[in-house]
Amino acid sequence: MSTPKIAGKAPIAIDIEAGKVYAWCSCGESSNQPFCDGSHKSTDYTPTMIKAEESKKVFFCTCKQTSNPGFCDGSHKSL
Repeated sequence: MSTPKIAGKAPIAIDIEAGKVYAWCSCGESSNQPFCDGSHKSTDYTPTMIKAEESKKVFFCTCKQTSNPGFCDGSHKSL
């Protein structure tokens, strides 16, 4: 598998809603970061589907290097 494009070097804070499903962009090609816009179709990647168990603020990864797909784990600090 190829390496994902680094879409950003800082997480994006989003207030998610309980019960909603979010499609996190794993390829880095989406112009709707941190969410999928279908740009992955020319890559080996597919979006990571995240179902919100509760309403809260989360920090979505934009560097695509996270070990917790979808969510920032601080990996951008080493880029």
